[in-house]
Formats: sequence, C-alpha cells, structure tokens
Amino acid sequence: MRTTHLFFLLYFASCLFTTCPLSAQERYRVGVCDWMILKRQKLGEFDLAKQLGCDGVELDMGPLGNRPAFDNQLRNTNTAHLFRHTADSLGITVGAVAMSGFYAQDLTQKDTYLDLANDCFDTMDLMGAQVAFLPLGGCGNDWTSNKAKRAEVVKRLHQMGEAAKARGKRIGIDTPLDAKGNLRLLREVKSDGIAIFYKLQTIIEQGGDIAADLRRLGARNICAIHASNTDSLWLRDDPAIDMPAIKQTLDQMGWSGWLFVERSRDVSMVRNVKMNYGSNVRYLKEIFNTYPAPHVALKAEGRDSAYVSSILARSRKATDKLGITWTPKGQDVLHIIANRYFALNDIYAQRDEMRKSNKQLADAQCDSRLYRSHFGFDADLALYLKPGEVETVKDVMTYDVVHVTYDAFCDMIPTLTTEEKQQIMIWLIEARELALDAESSNKKHETFNKYKGRINNYLSARGYNLQHEREEWEKRVKARGGTL
Repeated sequence: MRTTHLFFLLYFASCLFTTCPLSAQERYRVGVCDWMILKRQKLGEFDLAKQLGCDGVELDMGPLGNRPAFDNQLRNTNTAHLFRHTADSLGITVGAVAMSGFYAQDLTQKDTYLDLANDCFDTMDLMGAQVAFLPLGGCGNDWTSNKAKRAEVVKRLHQMGEAAKARGKRIGIDTPLDAKGNLRLLREVKSDGIAIFYKLQTIIEQGGDIAADLRRLGARNICAIHASNTDSLWLRDDPAIDMPAIKQTLDQMGWSGWLFVERSRDVSMVRNVKMNYGSNVRYLKEIFNTYPAPHVALKAEGRDSAYVSSILARSRKATDKLGITWTPKGQDVLHIIANRYFALNDIYAQRDEMRKSNKQLADAQCDSRLYRSHFGFDADLALYLKPGEVETVKDVMTYDVVHVTYDAFCDMIPTLTTEEKQQIMIWLIEARELALDAESSNKKHETFNKYKGRINNYLSARGYNLQHEREEWEKRVKARGGTL
C-alpha cells in the first residue's frame, strides 16, 4: 500500500515539475547575426556580443559565392576549439549557424547542397548549436509560382531536412511567404528537419499582421526568429513593429527560442554597431523581460523626476560619445555619471544651507567633500572603462573645453614648441579636473578661464606677442572663410 502511495506522490510531483512555466530567461534568448555586426567568423564576435548584452550569436558559415563550399574556417579543428572555448568562457551561446551565402546563391543551382548542409551540421556540432538558418533569397522571385523550380526546391529541402533530422538538428528556412504559404510549403517538403526561421520584415513588407501570422503558422513550425525590420529605425522607434503584442502572442502560443537581431539599424549611423545593436538587443530584452538589472544603482530616490530625467539626458551625452549607451556596461556608466551629478548637487546644497550660519566652515567642508569624492568617481569609471574612455567622459562633462582650447592655441601660434604644447595640455587637464567638481557650467568655464590666463602669462614670458599672434590668427581664419 505504501509503495502505491509513493508511486502516486512521485507521479503528481513529476506532473507539477513538467507543467511549471518557463521563466522569461529560459523561454526567450536574444542574439545578433555575426555577419551584420561586421564579425563574420571572427573570434571577436563573442566579446562584442557580450558587450551588447546578448545571450548568444547567429554564427555564419562564411562566404559562398561561386565556390563549391563555404569559406568556413571552422573546419580547422584548432580554430573551432578556440572559438568554442572563447564563447564558453564569455557565457555566449551559438544559438544558430547560418548559411547566409544562400541569400545570393540559388539553392537549385548548387549541386553540392548536401555537402554544404553537412558542413553546416559539422560546425553546429562543434559550436553546440541545434538550429541552422537557410535563406531562399538566391532562388529568385519566381520559385514559389514556377512549378518546376518549386519542385526542385522542395526536393532539395526534403533531402536537407532529412539529413538534419538524422543528426538531431533542424534547418530554419527564410521564405517570402506568409503563414498560409509557409504551411503549404512545409506540407510539400514533408520533413520534420525543416521549419520556418521566421522574419518580421517579411510580413511587414507584405502589409500583414505579424501576431496573426505567427498564430496561424503555429509554435511547432517556428524554430527561431529574426526579430527586426529593414534598416531605417531602431526597433524601439519602429511604428511597424508592435513588439509587446508579438511577445504576448508568443507567450500565448507557448513558443520558446532565439530572437536574433539582423537589421533595424538607424540609417543616420548605419555602421555604429554598438549603438544600433546595443539599442535593439536591449529593447528586445526589456520587452521579453530578460534584461539584466544594472550593477550600479541609480541614486534617484527622493529626487524630482524632471530633474532626474534632465541629469540622465546630460549623462547620456558621454555614453553616446562612447557608443555604449544601450549596452549593459553603458547603463552602469550612465548611472555612475548621473550619480556624480547627484552627489555634486547634494554637496553644494549642504554648503548653501550651512553658509546661513557659518560660511567659512561651510566652504571648508564643501572642499573636503569634493576632494574625497573626486577620486572615487575616477575609480568607479575605471571599473568599466579604459583610461582613454574615462578621459572622454571627463571631456564631455566639461564641454570638451580642453581640446577646443588646446587646438585654438596651436592654431593661433603655429610655432609653438613641443615643450610648450605639452605644458598647455598639462594645465588644461588640471583645469578640467577642477571644473569637473564645479557647481555650474558658468563655474566650469570660470575655472578654464583662470588657466587660460596662466597659459597667456606663460607664453608672454616665453617671448610671444599674443596681441600680434591673435591679429594674425584672425586674418588666417577669415581667409579660410571662418570667424573667431
């Protein structure tokens, strides 16, 4: 009797575990296509994916062109092991392996198609991927309606699908069809090794309803998703994509898998990989509830929301300059900079309050707090940024006065020696360090103006006639069509 009771207890327990819903982190994973982030089969793709906040990458098989085989460097065992080790050490998964060469090459004209598929499967084994991407763009625009060509496509897809199935893998095809057309094609192919690598852009270009199309296609027929549109706007700004509705639909369908960003780049900065893909990855992870919490908390408690927004906008100028605003690291750096502005505001507010009773003590304590906190700001930034990047942050926070002033002195006096240029830069950097702690933009400029006076005195002592140099400089600038 006890054995029977134990059996039923174990049975019901197993039912509870198997029906437990997946967490967002388990259900949805976000990655980028390595050929679109300019890292096709480059070892650096894993580190870049990590910086962008990705869970993984869609790794490409390499160029195809008129070759009988992909230009796939991962056939080299040592190279493949290095790639796998690097990916694993960074916690980046190869979520899919792409045969993107078929965007331009006709599947029906490649007699080596089964060899190409097996090469892809071998690479998938090495990198731990289960899904392959196969675009059919190279087949032209008529293969869906040309009976003979369609029959050849179907035949080859069936053979490739069966080969994939035999190796425990699945090929996701990218077609120009909607759900109705894709379901018909899958019935013709008759292989569980073939599914749809869904592409939002396709349905947008057809003027269709993505959520309705997903529901009609069904979860079991979708092996992965290219969750982006053509290049124009970032995903968060694209009116053609209702990502919350797509997420809700996928939730209701019970679908889980990889969402890869292929395009949706801002055309005004199309080659800025970190800004474009950082923004899109972050947006997807925010919508699908998988974006990691920042390590650095924003100390905004008790502060006016409009003030906080203005400080974040000001701080973002620095992370924008570095191109990291939309990355996890960028979020931490953004908070460090904003927290510095908050701290300065608090220090000066305390000073002003104390000045009502004791101005001398108030100023002394203010200077002490500024000194102690100044180096902490450097240390906080150094945890996330390289020395040159820290310098960039400081320059942005001080309106780039260092470089503007230095360039002006060098342009005004072309005969400056290396020693004199070095001394000018030393003083300007010193001025910047003091200006970083100033309470307002006017005070920052006052600090620089004091050091400009010191530089003028130094140059005069070195024998330069600054009035004459300035007049000649003005003439040169006017001749170039500019003004001072």
